[in-house]
Amino acid sequence: MSNSKEQKTILFVSTSSGPGGAEQVISNLAASLDPSRYRGVLCLFRAGWLQERSQSRGVPTFVIPTQGIMDWRWAFRFRDLLKAEQVDLIHAHEFDANVQGTAVAAHCGVPLVATVHGKHYFWEKLRRRLAYRWVSRRANMVAVSEDLKRFIVEKVGIPSHRITVLYNGVDVHHAPAAAEIGACRKELHLPDTDRVVGVVGNLYPVKGHQYLIDSIPRVLEQCPDTSFVFAGRGQLESELKQQVNRLGLDKRVYFLGLRQDIPRILALLDVFVLPSLSEGLSMAILEAMMAGKPVIATHVGGNPEIVLDGETGFLVPAKDSHALAASLIKLLRDPQMAIQFGEKGRRRAERQFSLHTMVNAYQSLYDQCLQSES
Repeated sequence: MSNSKEQKTILFVSTSSGPGGAEQVISNLAASLDPSRYRGVLCLFRAGWLQERSQSRGVPTFVIPTQGIMDWRWAFRFRDLLKAEQVDLIHAHEFDANVQGTAVAAHCGVPLVATVHGKHYFWEKLRRRLAYRWVSRRANMVAVSEDLKRFIVEKVGIPSHRITVLYNGVDVHHAPAAAEIGACRKELHLPDTDRVVGVVGNLYPVKGHQYLIDSIPRVLEQCPDTSFVFAGRGQLESELKQQVNRLGLDKRVYFLGLRQDIPRILALLDVFVLPSLSEGLSMAILEAMMAGKPVIATHVGGNPEIVLDGETGFLVPAKDSHALAASLIKLLRDPQMAIQFGEKGRRRAERQFSLHTMVNAYQSLYDQCLQSES
């Protein structure tokens, strides 16, 4: 379906509508392509955060509901969308979109990039592994970290040479002014003299928030003037609040819900924590690093590829509240170390994990795919 028009149309397809890290990557990519070369369009399985965010940024967005990978009605409607929008290349994200998108792309002769953002469930059943092996033979498969690539090779059985690693990237935001940070602190009712520890992420089991909460009593024993903020929403919100109540931490822990002002929240923090049990390549960590914050993260997934242990933060074992507490105490009791870690992390993020770097990498891949089709 590729044509000779100068501006090529990239159709992004997402399994999820978010909010989440993968959805943020999709939204940023679709809205940040070089307009002299590419036009971004988005197709979703369901309405939600990603639809609203993308439309607000001027990205044409279509919702085509699906009943699963055997839904032929979806396939016909998606094929019609390819024709109507004169799509030159499909960029699908996560399992369902990758499989369904590849099926239609192969039928229509449209090249496809299939990005995998996390480990999730696609390797647990034989039919899913077979589906991804089939995708890898017909699409240009991308993993967002070296760790994820190794996982796919070992668990799914896809040859290493069929998977390219392209790191996620985040935008560089101007730091909020001191007055704005002060206003945000007041809005959240944070004590003026407290150090602030924060985590940004959906309140799902895989994010490990419960282990951070378990660490808080030990931290407060050594650093009593510390507040903890949790930005995000999700299925565990009620359970986590109950845990906070049981531990008597109500006056030290703040649940902020879904926030649209993450740069303001990050600016408040003295330390950023991500206690995840699994990660592809964390957008939350990258945003914290870009904001100049020291990071304490679990030694899982792509985290060791972005956080330099003892240089830009600390890496701790997953599910280890004691290790989390020890690292938090170390940084809270040594503000100068925290500042140095944050500055080195910011420089590293700007150099290797910026939105500009990610967009350029994907555009180069699009170029290669389109040239091989011409």
